[in-house]
Amino acid sequence: MSGLTHIDDQGNAVMVDVGAKAVTERSATARAAVRMQPATLARITERGIAKGDVLTIAQLAGIMGAKRTADLVPLCHPLPLTSVEVRLTQDPDLPGLAIEAICKVSGKTGVEMEALTAVSVAALTVYDMCKAIDRGMCIEHVRLVAKSGGRSGDFVAD
Repeated sequence: MSGLTHIDDQGNAVMVDVGAKAVTERSATARAAVRMQPATLARITERGIAKGDVLTIAQLAGIMGAKRTADLVPLCHPLPLTSVEVRLTQDPDLPGLAIEAICKVSGKTGVEMEALTAVSVAALTVYDMCKAIDRGMCIEHVRLVAKSGGRSGDFVAD
């Protein structure tokens, strides 16, 4: 036995059977950052990017990404998300944008992958919209920072 939930005794990939699990309220929070030149951050703030309002479009992209996680990550269950919040905050200390996503579901499995996908897609959208002026942007610190609900209980990152 590998100890991994997505690998069977023969080493084959499997989708975990959650049929016997109880439906519970579950939540997950993920974060990421996009480091960029100060001038790029200023252009975003001033809504001076030719492709449009970076913050709003990246926020929508993150929400859409969370909703499509099962289409992108092969062994994820499709979930009826009850809530997805994506926030992009200007962080002059990076300099860049801090991204946070909170996903919720009433279901048999957690929403960690949906939260991680949301921040990743939002960050990729920022990069796509601003790459013409700053190809050196760096997407970093993508991580789960908290989860609640389910058999494994709560988790809060250090």
